[in-house]
Amino acid sequence: MDTLKKVFASKLLDIKAIKLQPNDPFTWASGWKSPFYCDNRKALSFPELRNFVKLQLVHTVMQHFPQAEAVAGVATGAIAQGALVADELNMPYVYVRSKAKDHGMGNLIEGELPAGAKVVVVEDLISTGGSSLKAVEALRAAGYEVVGMVASYTYGFPVAAKAFADAGVELQTLTDYDHVVEQALATGYITEADVELLHEWRKDPAGWKR
Repeated sequence: MDTLKKVFASKLLDIKAIKLQPNDPFTWASGWKSPFYCDNRKALSFPELRNFVKLQLVHTVMQHFPQAEAVAGVATGAIAQGALVADELNMPYVYVRSKAKDHGMGNLIEGELPAGAKVVVVEDLISTGGSSLKAVEALRAAGYEVVGMVASYTYGFPVAAKAFADAGVELQTLTDYDHVVEQALATGYITEADVELLHEWRKDPAGWKR
């Protein structure tokens, strides 16, 4: 197993960012029901962990997307993380809304980048990939070149992998479902029975109901 993914999974468990509610499932923006939620935005509240996430995302950008000239965060979850990454890299920064504002300037992209800039997108969490890739579409429509995306966490669904491949976007994440579940089981955060339920849900998240 990847060391960074294992370490970050443990850190998320330490701050109780992983929620397991099989009897009161979460409803995602996609409409899917889920017994499991990864609230990695909680990392923002802990200075040491916030800095860890920032530096690991920066290292990921430098390793995989060295051609990047600017950073774009996806609203709302990755606005703060994106700004932290851009600040560390000393790059221009914007954030992308899920839809244009219905007042004021009516902006979809907040901020300004050099024309045709090569942009790396920062996201907090990937489920189906739909909202993340809408941000990519908006940036491309505005004339920017999206060189890739970095995120803190992905559920690793095949539907997301296909969506990113179809959109021609490389995705790199700090951790994922498999590492979080493995660490949660190893530390007693969840039981074998919980793992069985999670695997059952993950086989068909769109059709899962409890």
